[in-house]
Amino acid sequence: MPDKKDKHRFDTLAVRAGQVRTPEGENAEPIFTTSSYVFESAAEAAARFSGDLPGNIYSRFTNPTVRTFEQRLAALEGAESCVATASGMSAILSLCLALLKSGDHIVSSRSIFGSTTMLFTNFLEKLGIVTSFVDLTEIDEWAAAIRPETRLLFMETPSNPLTELADIRQLADLAQQHSILLAVDNCFCTPALQRPITLGADIVIHSATKFLDGQGRCVGGAVVGGKDVVGEQVYGFLRTAGPAMSPFNAWVFLKGLETLNLRMHAHSENTLALARWLEAQTAVKRVYYPGLESHAQHQLAKKQQTGFGGLLSFELHGGREAAWKMVDATRVISITANLGDAKSTITHPATTTHGRLTKEQLQQAGITDGLVRIAVGLEDIEDIKNDLLPGLA
Repeated sequence: MPDKKDKHRFDTLAVRAGQVRTPEGENAEPIFTTSSYVFESAAEAAARFSGDLPGNIYSRFTNPTVRTFEQRLAALEGAESCVATASGMSAILSLCLALLKSGDHIVSSRSIFGSTTMLFTNFLEKLGIVTSFVDLTEIDEWAAAIRPETRLLFMETPSNPLTELADIRQLADLAQQHSILLAVDNCFCTPALQRPITLGADIVIHSATKFLDGQGRCVGGAVVGGKDVVGEQVYGFLRTAGPAMSPFNAWVFLKGLETLNLRMHAHSENTLALARWLEAQTAVKRVYYPGLESHAQHQLAKKQQTGFGGLLSFELHGGREAAWKMVDATRVISITANLGDAKSTITHPATTTHGRLTKEQLQQAGITDGLVRIAVGLEDIEDIKNDLLPGLA
């Protein structure tokens, strides 16, 4: 399968890509729970460690189960290489520390995960790596923020929690004009709905914890891209610094990838139905979902995505009091900040996922006290609606 990935379609790659059977002839991918590997001789060990001979060395950076996940996700994204990491945040950290040095500059959208903002402002700045934040949707702001020392453009699209979109092709062109790398966090669409590399992006980031797993079981991340940037530089950082994905988690994510396309379109169908229903509720001030015709970038979503995703947010009249009552009134939907699960989840972004941001940062990101986020799962949509009715009342 790895040699023929360009000849197969998405669903086949999601089930088959990356698997290399052992002499045992297993049909399901095995979990290689080993820390180390045995060499035939001292010469073979030396050749493996030097890189002259390919093969397993140590499970921090070479493990067959993890490698299968990496090859499968790379195939789904249409990329050359993938490096699996211990979490989505460690994927972003690995990308930055592998590619950037003191004095370098990042331009990032404001509408990103709160922990990513904290990573850029609280920790990378200590190393002399400075970040400028811009409006995700305004190409002129991106262009104006670029400096001679800018090395990376970073964004989420759709964004969390307001589901704003960036024109990936447009930003890719801008990055190429300035010889800058463009990294896209594709956590909320996954390659089932959006493939940034085919639109010109250089790097794709994933929190495998979310939709790639699909059932909220494990924590993991991935950096996907070209063999030089990801396959060598990011991999080199992982080998040395060690934010590695465990073989068991990689195996769970492999099982998640097998049903990714089916799940993402089911999530999208449920979420669109819920978004349209919420728009008709008098307690709701505004609904944020790119599948709605009222969304400012609905046409862009139709152009660069094959589905609108499983995440929506809505603002209630009445601020935080109304939002918390809404959350607390649910009985089926899980109150948790995680997303991408078969189970629907609900949270109040201003005090959870983005709770560490300052009031000014929240205001700039458009996250109000009345905002509620739902990651719509795979339950019956009528049961989800009924679970929200008490809070809306």
